[in-house]
Amino acid sequence: MLLAGVGHVTQPPDSQKNFLVVDAKTETSAIEAAFDRFTTERKDIAILLINQHIAERIRHRVETYTAAFPSLLEIPSKDHPYDPEKDSVLKRVRRLFGE
Repeated sequence: MLLAGVGHVTQPPDSQKNFLVVDAKTETSAIEAAFDRFTTERKDIAILLINQHIAERIRHRVETYTAAFPSLLEIPSKDHPYDPEKDSVLKRVRRLFGE
């Protein structure tokens, strides 16, 4: 899934995408590699949007991610409803406020 207006490809010769389209055939290792690239190598990304059901596939990476930038937001997809119990950011906020 790609949100309109956020997909960008840098100029050649080293064209890089700031998105990853994931389907059922996408290997978890490819998702992990993209997550690592977007959160550590790319300095032009401020907010990382990830569908919650995709975040579940790399939950261990999402749970251990603590950097302020890029901010990580788990969002629902049209086929998978949002589950607040799985949202790592919401869990952290609840802990912060003692809930």
